Amino acid sequence: MPAAAILVLTSLPDLAAARHVARVLVESRLAACVQVGAPVESLYHWRGTLETANEIPLAIKTSSGMWPRVEAAIRDNHPYELPEIVAVPFTDGSADYLAWIAAETRPE
Repeated sequence: MPAAAILVLTSLPDLAAARHVARVLVESRLAACVQVGAPVESLYHWRGTLETANEIPLAIKTSSGMWPRVEAAIRDNHPYELPEIVAVPFTDGSADYLAWIAAETRPE
């Protein structure tokens, strides 16, 4: 049975930063696949002020055992002081796809 898979979500301030983080994760085998999304508008409170920002979301497919290293890699390459980094477990999925994620997420 393949390792449990997770979907890690984060967002970055621009396409160049998003592509950089995606490449770091895939090239280092911390993620099997990273989808770089279309720009979204985020609305949030930050230090007592209501803020808006255009951001690029990333959807990162990886094995749950990679979580600590994925989180660290995102933090090391993210320009925000407090980046969104959350993991959502897969509750089900194609066995072949989940096996592919497990096979592709092996650090060098």
